[in-house]
Amino acid sequence: MSETPATPAEDGEELQEQLVSELRDAIDDGDGDWVSETLSSLHPADASDLLEQLSTERFEATVELLGGELPAEILIELREEYREDAVEVMSDEAVVEALDELDTDDATAVLEDLDEDRRERILDDLEPEDRAVLEASFEFEEDTAGRLMQRDYMAAPEFWTVGEAIDFARDNAEDLPTDFYEIYVVDPMNKPLGYVLLSQLLRTERAIKLADIMVVMNSDIHVDMDQEEVAYQFQKYALASAPVKDHEGRLVGMITVDDMVHVIQEENTEDLLALANVSSADGSDTVWESVKARAPWLAVNLFTAFLASAIIAFFEGALDRLVQLAILMPVVAALAGNAGSQGLAGAVRAIAEREMEGKAGRRAVVRETLTGLVNGVIFAIGVGLIAFFWFQKMDLAIVLAAAMLASFLWAGVSGILVPLALKRMGADPAVASSVFVLTLTDTMAFFSFLGLATLFLL
Repeated sequence: MSETPATPAEDGEELQEQLVSELRDAIDDGDGDWVSETLSSLHPADASDLLEQLSTERFEATVELLGGELPAEILIELREEYREDAVEVMSDEAVVEALDELDTDDATAVLEDLDEDRRERILDDLEPEDRAVLEASFEFEEDTAGRLMQRDYMAAPEFWTVGEAIDFARDNAEDLPTDFYEIYVVDPMNKPLGYVLLSQLLRTERAIKLADIMVVMNSDIHVDMDQEEVAYQFQKYALASAPVKDHEGRLVGMITVDDMVHVIQEENTEDLLALANVSSADGSDTVWESVKARAPWLAVNLFTAFLASAIIAFFEGALDRLVQLAILMPVVAALAGNAGSQGLAGAVRAIAEREMEGKAGRRAVVRETLTGLVNGVIFAIGVGLIAFFWFQKMDLAIVLAAAMLASFLWAGVSGILVPLALKRMGADPAVASSVFVLTLTDTMAFFSFLGLATLFLL
């Protein structure tokens, strides 16, 4: 029998594995030339992916083989923990050289990985102007626009012509950012009025004024704005870049879409992990770090589990007299819990996307309530029939069906109302909602099933 041809994806994986194996051999043999040539031949993102598959020891050995240096474009593509390891091995001179090649936002990200003493030592080695710019970045809180922005941008007064803007860009190329997509049009107070796309600039006659072709700003980003809100504006207005203003409304920097891609990925990952009550899922985490991240939430779940157990204990007599109740309890709890989790996942995503404001939030509550009702009817009939054919007891089947309907309805309501309530209270719905929703659904499932059984079967 002939072998099935490998798909392109499988071929890529095999080549990657082969390259990783060859890289490990080269490191073990101390072949720095091969390592340097191979990394240089790859895209920086691919080179960083390759390095991240090495053990910590081999990764540090790689940096040493490269003369204690790592190309700036590869350094900034590394995940934070690998970048920290690289910077630890690199000399101060190598770090300074890398910072000189990076935009201010990327340089700030590298400096964040350093301890305070070494950061100050490296800052002292920079040019005074570069030092002042980077020090200013650290005046802003982490995960804010001020920390994310780069200080290099191109701005022009509104009375400039297209020709003057082009000539200025050519004459001052070294002072402009490596990549930019727009020219910001500012007033005499350096407050942004709008922007001109480079594509528009190149298609317009030189004599036309920038004010005549500029697009009015949709975004409104200030230095203290949280990165999640910044990402929302990028997504909402489909921005390639956006100006950042200080507290007086003056232009002080810009944020580009490549930075926002990382932020959006980071925020989505955080929300996903938070729904599972996990704060980290990085492959580089130690056992102790994983335990510290997860144990507190397991402790909270332990408390809520005992709360559900207390409800069961309250109906201990009913369970002793009718063993079928113990057999069917997990069915009610499991289905209700899953229904609540489904509604919760949709609610948290909608809140993150700003889709739960005003009337939209009220419509969502009604929708989830009706969804819970309809699903409750469907599964109530299903489990009721199963219970009847299993135990040949119509009254037990009816009680189970009624409890299932009540649990599904409650799951739909709690799955949407709990995250909305937490949002109103200023808490993060992604972090706290799952504990409360699961507790509420389990409580309702046990209470409704055992309560109805006590009333009608005993």
